[in-house]
This record gives sequence, structure tokens and C-alpha cells, in this order.
Amino acid sequence: MAISSILDIAHLDEGWVLAPERYDPRRRGTAADGPYLGDLVRVLREQISTRAFSGEAWGPRPLHERTCTGQRFLVFDTGDAHNGIIRPNKAPCDGRALRSAKKRLRPCQVIVSRLRPYLRQVAWVDSGLLQGQIGMELLCSTEFFVLESIDGESISFLVPFLLSAPVQSVLSAAQEGGHHPRFSERTLKMLPIPASLMEHRADFSARVERAVDQARQAYRTIQNCIDSVEQ
Repeated sequence: MAISSILDIAHLDEGWVLAPERYDPRRRGTAADGPYLGDLVRVLREQISTRAFSGEAWGPRPLHERTCTGQRFLVFDTGDAHNGIIRPNKAPCDGRALRSAKKRLRPCQVIVSRLRPYLRQVAWVDSGLLQGQIGMELLCSTEFFVLESIDGESISFLVPFLLSAPVQSVLSAAQEGGHHPRFSERTLKMLPIPASLMEHRADFSARVERAVDQARQAYRTIQNCIDSVEQ
């Protein structure tokens, strides 16, 4: 079935965007009976640049960049997040191994890739990622939107929400671009959250976090078995 929208010039996005997918009615989702996602989270943009680890050929560096030298990182790409969980077993690296800018991550955040949403690259950033990694920092690809709670309450319940069929349909319809289709931050922040989900927010969050903890333990058990076989 064909999908169409009729708009006058006054309702075109800034810059008179004419891309038809920008105005696909399916990307608006259903009417909200609860808050919008943007009412609950901040979308963080804190990045670390490879310039922080470059030689003096770049010229004088700001103090906050100099402090990065010697720091160790776990770096997660879009393929490391799937169906709510960040895959483990990433080898730590230092800043000199970074080849592009990365976003900073902290436990208790949610990440969702803006690139090809059908790959379901959504995950809860659990503290288990740093277990046994003293002084380590977490970084991720700039293709991720990094979400942090505004009010300090857990937002892990957003993981099953973002992976649900209605939301996946909205994100799919909101993709723009041919070779590397992405959806926008505005699309993400305007997702309406059902009141029924908000009512059971704490329960969903507890269940998600418990499931991720169990998955993390399962990964460790398998790795311990592998290590034993290799001895």
C-alpha cells in the first residue's frame, strides 16, 4: 500500500527538505498517552578525540585533553550492542589505538545506534562491564545515541521499549540516506511512551537489569571454561 503526505511549503523542515522519507506519517508513531522519550532523558554528546593522544604536531592541547594520556579504554562499536546487551570480551586499549572520535559511556546509561535500526543495536550499559577493570573508561562509536536519566531513576526499561515492534517500525520509517541509513535525534526524542509502561517502569527496569546481570555472568562462565581448556 502506498504511503503519501501532502504538505505546503510552510510545513517543510528547515532548509526546505524535500526528501519524501522525512515526512512519512509512520515515523510519528501512535498518539502519546504518556511522556515523550525526550522528557525522560538527556542525549549526551561528550566525546574524546584522537587529538588528545596525538603528537605535538597538532599544537598545544587543552588541559582536559592532556589528562587523557595514559588512560585505558574499553571501546564498543555498533556491532557490540544487540537486543539489550553489550557483548563482552573487548580487549582494553590506550588512546593511541583510537582511530576516530568516540563518545564517553558510563554505567546506568542506554545506548541506541542511529545507523540501520533493524539491526536492533540497543543496550543497557551495566556496571558489570567494568568488573575487574580498575581505572578503565568506557567509550563507544559516535553512531550511538547515549541516553542518560534526567531524574536519576533507572531508564533500563527503555531497552524493551526501543526494541518493541511499534518503535522499531517508527525508527525504520524514519531512516534517511541510501548507503548508511540513519534516524535523527529528534525522531528518538519524540517517541511517545505508553502510560501503561510508565506505570510499571520500576518493574521493567528491575527485570532488564537482572537479565543483563545474568547474561554477563553467563558470558564469564563460558570464558572461564575456555580459559581452562587453553591451560
